[in-house]
Amino acid sequence: MEGVVNCAAYANGHRTGDIEIERISDVLAEPGGFVWIGLYAPSEVILKQMQEEFQLHDLAIEDAHRAHQRPKLETYADTIFIVMRTLHMPAGQHEIDFGEIHFFVGKNFLLTVRHGSSRAYKDVGSRCESTPHLLRKAPGFALYAVMDSIVDQYFPVIDSLSEELGTLPRSLG
Repeated sequence: MEGVVNCAAYANGHRTGDIEIERISDVLAEPGGFVWIGLYAPSEVILKQMQEEFQLHDLAIEDAHRAHQRPKLETYADTIFIVMRTLHMPAGQHEIDFGEIHFFVGKNFLLTVRHGSSRAYKDVGSRCESTPHLLRKAPGFALYAVMDSIVDQYFPVIDSLSEELGTLPRSLG
């Protein structure tokens, strides 16, 4: 399905496999499990499916579809909605590519919606899966891992900008 990058089921700290969007409800009905869904620039149709599946608030869905949001954290009933900005500076370039990621976090799910420049988080998922004792913490640990990865991506950009600033003349007068 277009826009769906990843849809996986987890139980007791272990990935049980990829699942179809239509099977999310079956996984959620199982105790001790959660689903982690990654979307990239999804259509309204996919977001509507996610909204119905997880009972997501209309305003949060609208924000996730339109993007261009400021970083924020909002609580809607039993779901937390978070917006973070991503950035990347390709090697040898002097322009920063900005992106945005939206998180919907509930008791047994993590849904990420990426827009713009943002790398995939497959390696983050692999790292999480290599630490089942932490992944047992369910979507909370997965959320932390993705957010930590986003923040880590800021450091090379900051370093590059610092180097560039160091080449500027000390006095402009």
